[in-house]
Amino acid sequence: KVASFINADIDEVIFTKSATESINAIAYSLGNARAGSKFHIKPGDRIVVSEMEHHANLIPWQELSARTGAELVWFKVSDNGRLDLSNMDELINERTKVVALTHQSNVLGTIVPLDQVTAKAHSVGALFVLDACQSVPHYKVDVKALNVDFIAFSGHKMLGPTGVGILWGRKNLLDEMPPFLTGGSMIETVTMESATYLGAPKRFEAGVPNMAQAIGLGAAVDYLNAIGLDEIHAHEVELTKAALDGLQSIKGLSVIGPKDLEMRGGVVSFAVEGVHPHDLGQALDQYGIAVRTGHHCAWPLMRRFKTVATTRASFYLYNDFDEIDALVDGVERARKYFESR
Repeated sequence: KVASFINADIDEVIFTKSATESINAIAYSLGNARAGSKFHIKPGDRIVVSEMEHHANLIPWQELSARTGAELVWFKVSDNGRLDLSNMDELINERTKVVALTHQSNVLGTIVPLDQVTAKAHSVGALFVLDACQSVPHYKVDVKALNVDFIAFSGHKMLGPTGVGILWGRKNLLDEMPPFLTGGSMIETVTMESATYLGAPKRFEAGVPNMAQAIGLGAAVDYLNAIGLDEIHAHEVELTKAALDGLQSIKGLSVIGPKDLEMRGGVVSFAVEGVHPHDLGQALDQYGIAVRTGHHCAWPLMRRFKTVATTRASFYLYNDFDEIDALVDGVERARKYFESR
């Protein structure tokens, strides 16, 4: 079911406990690759990320860089929340081994223009890793059309249970990569001196699998398919437009990230002048409105926009326009309250 959902082959889909584990699995596998292997990362090699990454797609690459001596470099983010690709040819060069980017920012809602970046990465022989946590649940993602090498996403962001994630990778790559976790269920032969391993996906699924969580994720996939991702995406676009229009009409409110619908998803982060995001979030909670406040596991991005936190509203298939109106009214009500203090 999951393979069909992303147009993948069954033996390319690996069940993990989270997207975080999926990305770490790739990073640790590359770090375990022996000298002479095409996956071996060595001093002087380069790993490319961006300023808008969730910590789960940043820290594993920091650690791989520290362990191997590879250089970690990154794309910057423009003032309007877009990925700055102006120096792509400088960042992605013949020394680049890995490019790891988010498909859609969990803070800004920005959708990254993948085509030109994947083409550049592959032109120099680099692997491309995609954090698809914010895209797979919201619109169609076709792994065969994206021209990427690995994709990670999580179950709980697509109405599934917690404790289950997915790692998709090209079969020819997975079968040659060293496993990051070893033990039962993934071996081919074992002697007292050494072991050989099965091919993917079993190669990366050592131990007892998350069977209950996988079944739950399958049920979530059935539910999303019954509604239709095109319908879900169209609904979110309309909700996002209403939210952007309403929020930007509020005095002193600044949207952090793209302020229009071009290449953006249903996540809107904002700040209200003179009101700390945590105070705003607490006020909205008292009004029965659920938002997220904080750094959203993206400290470097917060520093880029010279703030410690934002308030973030996120939309999905179960939200409606009445809730958008309640959000806008609630923010305005809170703003007036704090302005009068």
